[in-house]
Amino acid sequence: MKRTDLSWRFIRIWQRNLSVYRRTWKISFLPPLLEPLLYLAAFGVGLSALVGTFTFRGAEISYVAFITPSLLAITIMYNAFFETSYSSFVRMYYQKTFDAMLATPLNLTEIITGEIVWASTKSVIAAVLMLLVVSLFGLVHYPSGLLLIPLAVLGGLAFAAVGMVFTSIVPNIETFNIPIFLFITPMFLFSGTFFPLENLPLWAGMLARLLPLTHLVDLSRAVVLGYWDPSLPWSAAYLAVFCLIFFPLAIARMRKRLIH
Repeated sequence: MKRTDLSWRFIRIWQRNLSVYRRTWKISFLPPLLEPLLYLAAFGVGLSALVGTFTFRGAEISYVAFITPSLLAITIMYNAFFETSYSSFVRMYYQKTFDAMLATPLNLTEIITGEIVWASTKSVIAAVLMLLVVSLFGLVHYPSGLLLIPLAVLGGLAFAAVGMVFTSIVPNIETFNIPIFLFITPMFLFSGTFFPLENLPLWAGMLARLLPLTHLVDLSRAVVLGYWDPSLPWSAAYLAVFCLIFFPLAIARMRKRLIH
C-alpha cells in the first residue's frame, strides 16, 4: 500500500454504508439489542443456575458475570467479520457496488479502508448497545467498562481486516462456510469464552493464545470486571500487530482480485 493511495476520501465509503444502515436500522438495530437478552436468558437463568459461583482471580463471581465480557467480545468479532465477509462480498460480486465506486475518483485503497472502518463502526454500535443492556443487570464495572468502546474499535478493525482477506480469496459466497468452520467457530468455543483457558490442556491453551479472540476476551473481561493484569498490554499489542498485518494484506489481496 502506497502512502499516497490513502486519503480521507475513504470517509465517503463510510458515509455510504452509514446511509444504507440508517435505512435498514430497524433490522440492524434490533439483533444486537435483543441478542444479549437471549444469551443472558440462556446462560444467566439456565446454565448459571447449574454452575453457580466460582473463584476467578481470587474473587467469587457468578458464571453469567464471567461470560458477559466474552459475549461482548464475540459481538465485536461477529459484527466486524460478517460485515467485511458476506456483506462486502454481496456489494462486490452481486451488487457491483465496488465497480461503481472505482468509477469515481476513489481508489481501491480508500474503498477497502472505508469498508473496514465501517465494519469496525458496526462493532462499536453493537458493543455499545449490548453494554447498555448488560449494565442494567449490574454486570459491568464502571468507569473501566467505558474502555470497551476503544477496545471495540481495535477489535473491530482486526476482525474486519481478516474478514476482507477471506473476501479477497473465496470463489463464491458459499465458500465462507470454510473460514467460519475453521476460524470463527473454534475461536467462539475455545478462546476462554465459556470457561477459563486454564481448564484446557497446556498445548490447547497455547494454541488458544494464538487466536485474536482470546486476547479480545481477556481485554474485555478486564475492563468489564474492572481488574488489571500485566498481560493486558501484550494482548492489546497483539491485536494492534494483527491489524498492521492483515489491513495492508486485505488491500493487497483485493487489489489483486479486482484490478490485476
